[in-house]
Amino acid sequence: NAPSPIPTLGRFPALDRVRVPADLRNLSVEQLKQLADELRAETVDAVSTTGGHLGASLGVVELTVALHAVFDTPDDRVIWDVGHQAYPHKILTGRRERIRTLRQPGGLSGFTRRAESEYDPFGAAHSSTSISAGLGMAV
Repeated sequence: NAPSPIPTLGRFPALDRVRVPADLRNLSVEQLKQLADELRAETVDAVSTTGGHLGASLGVVELTVALHAVFDTPDDRVIWDVGHQAYPHKILTGRRERIRTLRQPGGLSGFTRRAESEYDPFGAAHSSTSISAGLGMAV
């Protein structure tokens, strides 16, 4: 019996029920708040394991939950200005099982990456490229 690739499985009941962003769209405001709290704790736990840029991701936890709860992602595109903001986004978009491979050889990218997920419409790296990317997509 192999161990779960998610060491926190069972600790975060709201997050455990989310496989893709569509799973957020019928939750109440209180459930979304609980999910955000659990997502923050999961992000801290994962980055404690792999290393990475924690502050940028912690600053957008509620925003990430709100964007995926309100918009029809991946059809509605979410463009992150800094790839390091996207760790919670990766967890909510089907990559929770692999989040502890973040920035490791053969693991998840530390940035958004189109080849990694249909939820990553743009390969963001460092800041200030999102406006031109969004404009390009709009055109």
